[in-house]
Amino acid sequence: MERHFEGELRALKERILAMGGAVERAIEEATQALIERDAARFATVHELEKGINQAHIEVDEACVRLLARQSPLAADLRLVVAVIKINADLERMGDQAVNIAGNGKRYLEEPALKPLIDLPRMAQIVREMVRQALDAFVRQDMALARTVLDRDDAVDNLKDQIFRELLTYMISDPRTIQRALNLILIARNLERLGDHATNIAEDVIYAISGRDVRHGGLADLGGGGLADKESRGPA
Repeated sequence: MERHFEGELRALKERILAMGGAVERAIEEATQALIERDAARFATVHELEKGINQAHIEVDEACVRLLARQSPLAADLRLVVAVIKINADLERMGDQAVNIAGNGKRYLEEPALKPLIDLPRMAQIVREMVRQALDAFVRQDMALARTVLDRDDAVDNLKDQIFRELLTYMISDPRTIQRALNLILIARNLERLGDHATNIAEDVIYAISGRDVRHGGLADLGGGGLADKESRGPA
């Protein structure tokens, strides 16, 4: 029975990794379409999101079956609960990639407002956070999960910088308002993606240690110096 349970857990981890890979690719396709001004690439984002949504349902169903049949205790139960939460965050990340595609498509309907520098940086950091959070989950690596929490500050700082810069465009020339708003919305989408990656890292720490580190709780584990992170909310 124990060997069968471990096999099912391993299969769940593989499904979560596959979802994470699809999420990472969706983020990349959405942002590269914007950078390269290639609106045709946005269609790939929508196709990837369909697969993410299907996986979301299947992973939830698998977790319910696992809980009903095996009745896991302690660390194993925490791990299954973490899978359910991570699954939800990955699905929401797929939604955010679609939001980037939608805002990007509207932005590309007009001439470029400015060279895109900070948005690609944000996207790169977010993709790396997704990969690191899922690596931490598979390897049960709490130190790597903490690294993801630290990197969320860089995403927030870039978002603030983008907002300030675009605000100057909007104030100086009202004709730029719509294009600037589209870029601001994309920056906000990327920030939310960073928040979801942070959620996953927090779930990894919970699965390993049994401690809830949301709302600044990481300091209790000796993390120190980390500001409160935005916890789960509307995607």
